[in-house]
Amino acid sequence: MLTTKFGEFTYDNPFMNASGVHCMTTTDLEELAASEAGSFVTKSATLAPREGNPEPRYVDLALGSINSMGLPNKGLDYYLNFALEKQEAIAPEAPFFFSVAGMSVEENIELLRKIEASNFRGITELNLSCPNVPGKPQVAYDFPLTEQILEQVFSFFTKPLGVKLPPYFDLAHFDQMAEILNKFSLTYINSINSIGNGLYIDPETEAVVIKPKEGFGGIGGEYVKPTALANVRAFATRLKPEINVIGTGGIRSGQDAFEHLLCGATMLQIGTELQKEGPAIFARLKKELTEIMTAKGYTSIDEFRGKLRSL
Repeated sequence: MLTTKFGEFTYDNPFMNASGVHCMTTTDLEELAASEAGSFVTKSATLAPREGNPEPRYVDLALGSINSMGLPNKGLDYYLNFALEKQEAIAPEAPFFFSVAGMSVEENIELLRKIEASNFRGITELNLSCPNVPGKPQVAYDFPLTEQILEQVFSFFTKPLGVKLPPYFDLAHFDQMAEILNKFSLTYINSINSIGNGLYIDPETEAVVIKPKEGFGGIGGEYVKPTALANVRAFATRLKPEINVIGTGGIRSGQDAFEHLLCGATMLQIGTELQKEGPAIFARLKKELTEIMTAKGYTSIDEFRGKLRSL
């Protein structure tokens, strides 16, 4: 009932982690592989390991979370070695995802060249939307630069590739970005990353709650669901059919998942709520989504995916 076709591959269900959550170590990744998630994605890797921003850099909030992680990760080789060792053992017919996020255009290209040269046969995600590295703007808000990077990438990269995008807030920007993305043989886009540079104040201490960037950080969870749904819908209706959309943002329940799928998502990533509940969340989400579909008389996701009604 919950199977989903994604590019050339078919997954048992559409649920997976959002990169950055429960995927820092190989132990984390093994736990995701053993969970009821349909797939998983590795932590966004840079060429060299990074400590990330100073703590506290992630805080759970009543309606979501705020974070300014700063891309902490164990470096490309750590995750690539895991991927090469495990890709045959972990669902070889439905491969997992490998995320990279360079600190510069040149680093992005070098990361992807290393993956291209390797025996990795899964799906690669290029993160163009990391909002929490001090002094570094989000690449995906610079449209000419985004197109330039994709031109470079597709001059050599032959494996399935998707890009992770930040939220956009203007219909003209949806149009402009979709026009760029449609020029390339992308497998998917992932929308959205957290809403960048929010601020949360502790009313008792009258202070911010995270240390980096004087408290400015990416907002996730319930707060961002309407923005995430809008971005999923905007791109699902603008991109050519062969580019899938991964819906990310504010998924806490089967109903949230249903709404993302209704807007046109093919896979769904869980961030804040996975951080709060752990990998057991995937069994709950599967159960809740199945119950909603059964109540509505749907026997497959494709019967309603992308069929949001307008008034």
